[in-house]
Amino acid sequence: MSWILLIIGGLFEVAFASCLGKAKETSGLEATYWLVGFVVSLTISMILLYKATQVLPIGTAYAVWTGIGAVGTVLVGIFVFKEPATFWRLFFITTLIASIIGLKFVSSH
Repeated sequence: MSWILLIIGGLFEVAFASCLGKAKETSGLEATYWLVGFVVSLTISMILLYKATQVLPIGTAYAVWTGIGAVGTVLVGIFVFKEPATFWRLFFITTLIASIIGLKFVSSH
């Protein structure tokens, strides 16, 4: 169950970063809505990370959480914000995914 909470928390990390990106593109009330989404997503993400670290080692949990957030945010950047998908960018995201999977397999929980 802790791994599921951690994965969901990582997805909320992607959400809060995406909300920041959308807030940057908007103004006025719409930007405020995106910033509220940022705060809500950030809060949920942190609570789920906290819950997961009650069982999982902090080093592994934090690395996986940030990895999910980094990979997801790069993918959102490519597909939503039209950021470049260069070979090296995709290569290093792939190595990050492999590292996250590796940490999952060597974790004692």
